[in-house]
Amino acid sequence: MTSQVSSPAEQADATVVGEQRKPSGDKEVRRLDRVIIRFAGDSGDGMQLTGDRFTSETASFGNDLSTLPNFPAEIRAPAGTLPGVSSFQLHFADHDILTPGDAPNVLVAMNPAALKANIADVPRGAEIIVNTDEFSKRAMAKVGYETSPLEDNSLDGYNVHPVPLTTLTVEALKEYDLSRKDAGRSKNMFALGLLSWMYHRPTEGTEQFLRQKFAKKPDIAEANIAAYRAGWNFGETTEDFAVSYEVAPAAKAFPTGTYRNISGNLALSYGLVAAGQQADLPLYLGSYPITPASDILHELSKHKNFGVRTFQAEDEIAGIGAALGAAFGGSLAVTTTSGPGVALKSETIGLAVSLELPLLVIDIQRGGPSTGLPTKTEQADLLQAMYGRNGEAPVPIVAPKTPADCFDAALEAARIALTYRTPVFLLSDGYLANGSEPWRIPEVDELPDLRTQFAHGPNHTTEDGTEVFWPYKRDPQTLARPWAIPGTPGLEHRIGGIEKQDGTGNISYDPANHDFMVRTRQAKVDGITVPDLEVDDPATASPPNTGTGDPEGAGVLVLGWGSTYGPITAAVRRLRTAGERIAQAHLRHLNPLPRNLGDVLARYDKVVVPEMNLGQLATLLRAKYLVDARSYNQVNGMPFKAEQLAKALKEAIDD
Repeated sequence: MTSQVSSPAEQADATVVGEQRKPSGDKEVRRLDRVIIRFAGDSGDGMQLTGDRFTSETASFGNDLSTLPNFPAEIRAPAGTLPGVSSFQLHFADHDILTPGDAPNVLVAMNPAALKANIADVPRGAEIIVNTDEFSKRAMAKVGYETSPLEDNSLDGYNVHPVPLTTLTVEALKEYDLSRKDAGRSKNMFALGLLSWMYHRPTEGTEQFLRQKFAKKPDIAEANIAAYRAGWNFGETTEDFAVSYEVAPAAKAFPTGTYRNISGNLALSYGLVAAGQQADLPLYLGSYPITPASDILHELSKHKNFGVRTFQAEDEIAGIGAALGAAFGGSLAVTTTSGPGVALKSETIGLAVSLELPLLVIDIQRGGPSTGLPTKTEQADLLQAMYGRNGEAPVPIVAPKTPADCFDAALEAARIALTYRTPVFLLSDGYLANGSEPWRIPEVDELPDLRTQFAHGPNHTTEDGTEVFWPYKRDPQTLARPWAIPGTPGLEHRIGGIEKQDGTGNISYDPANHDFMVRTRQAKVDGITVPDLEVDDPATASPPNTGTGDPEGAGVLVLGWGSTYGPITAAVRRLRTAGERIAQAHLRHLNPLPRNLGDVLARYDKVVVPEMNLGQLATLLRAKYLVDARSYNQVNGMPFKAEQLAKALKEAIDD
């Protein structure tokens, strides 16, 4: 659950309304500009819920934020093991931030596995809160600890807080009719309460959430709330935590409006609903559940009141087949999947290219190949989206850059599909899908008009004067063919995968006609109107200069696409702060590419392309523009770290 709030800029001097619990007493309060917290434990410890609640309260407080959920692919991974560790990282600040952060300032480790799996990321001097109840000899031996890390000095240099979270939770819930095991399950709420005290987070929203979540089990709701309050009170009263911290609401210039915390998949779902409304068309989703795209199916199924129909098919092929049939019937059609599903859908995507019908193919990329890493992120489906079909079957490709940007990317993909009568790929990924950030809810009049005209009658006159309907008579501007709804009198026409005759749509095996149709379909995609690429170069100050302003300009351009935007931008900021000259640009449209891209690339001595693959965009750039695009690649299932990119880009500048 997420929280709707007003503009963070407006909240900078506001007081949190409600039953907000505030730290009291004589404990020291320190002011920080940003904090990175990582909650880690077993898959059954509720770390994702804990992180989500802390995030929601942080959003309602007005901080800028970015999150990184990280969890196993198994529904219930082996308890107490390294592969079974689930974590949630949150970076929040009083200023504009772009990533979930490189290294946590605070690690909450619910067991030895969580500590061992995450300690390498934690810098010396950071706070570590450990649940000592779980540090038994057996649990430590399971992950390779021969001696207790809490006693063998291996954690020297960290600020370690040993807390018996399970025991304290059970003690706090002794008045409830719960077994020790059931009471212990609320230890994540105790930890959430403690961290909420530590960082002065609002509490009312979480208590309301728990009452709603367990509305049919009010005793469980009250037990969780009691554990949550006990964690807060523990922080308030114990001598183990002598300091609490304040991170003020973000003071950056947010546009005025209503804000909420939103994940990429939720933003994408809302974007699809908005696209259906703006197109005045029913929205149809044909989908088969697959990580990390399933959330879109779950969310869209809740919005029948907006004319949304969802079909959970028996497999990937049936899902896209149903969606393409809905497109033929006049719906804004969508199918959602990840990389393995795209492979199965490829024949039907080719059919959609041949039929020239609007269809949105949403690919939430994950680690591959094959089943690969279902819950980890990757950008390795670009070449599959570009070329992964038999024959010449060009498909436009759009990629969002942040979780909130998934909303706008969905609208843009719908614009292209409806205007040009073509299937369109939208390439998100697991990092964007599960991550979250503040999002300004747009006003309806800010949304694009996506209404399109269906064919209503004959559109061609034969030599003898007869008026007929030609299903492949094209719009001279867009090369789009008419969209004729089945059952419309006089608009009967053939569809199918066999090549069509230009204009009439009749089956044709004529070589010259096939050559013409192949080139025309390619020309239609090449002619799609996309904005020119904007370059952030200190020398040009367009967009407004955010760097050093050195008039000599930059010799290195870092070019990204998709979810690398945050880490790249954070790295560029670091370099400019250090006095380096570097330019940055980010691609939303990957097919067709912006028309000025060739000129942009030619202006720089070096072009560095960071990607979470082995260099797929760089390969396309080298082939199309004959430039020495230098790849910087990572395929470990995790997003880039800003410091890592800054180091690589500095080497490119110095080389």
